[in-house]
Amino acid sequence: MASIFTKIVNGEIPCYKVAETDDFLAFLDVNPNSQGHTLCIPKKEVDKIFDLDEVTYHGLMEFSRQVALAIRKAIPCLRVGMSVIGLEVPHVHVHLIPLHSMEDARFIQKTKMTAEEFQATAEAIKAQL
Repeated sequence: MASIFTKIVNGEIPCYKVAETDDFLAFLDVNPNSQGHTLCIPKKEVDKIFDLDEVTYHGLMEFSRQVALAIRKAIPCLRVGMSVIGLEVPHVHVHLIPLHSMEDARFIQKTKMTAEEFQATAEAIKAQL
């Protein structure tokens, strides 16, 4: 059965898209730790990051770096943190989180945003790519 992220890649579930290439997709996390929290995924469904082939792994890291640099320009923050946990969805994903404090990296306190705020945030990050 396809993961929720594969359904997003296939257009079956909508997302707030930030960036896309032939092999990767970046979109806003709908349950963000902070405004601008973005997920970067390979379009090919693989459960664990270290099971990716080397080319895809390195491509995902470069794609994530480009998105992180755009987030840093678009969202005022101290830095953009990166986390790869992968327990909640069996599809490799890199969390890029604008950090204002260590609390933003903890996946406990979530930021509430409206659909309009999500859309404006996605557009602001896209504009920096």
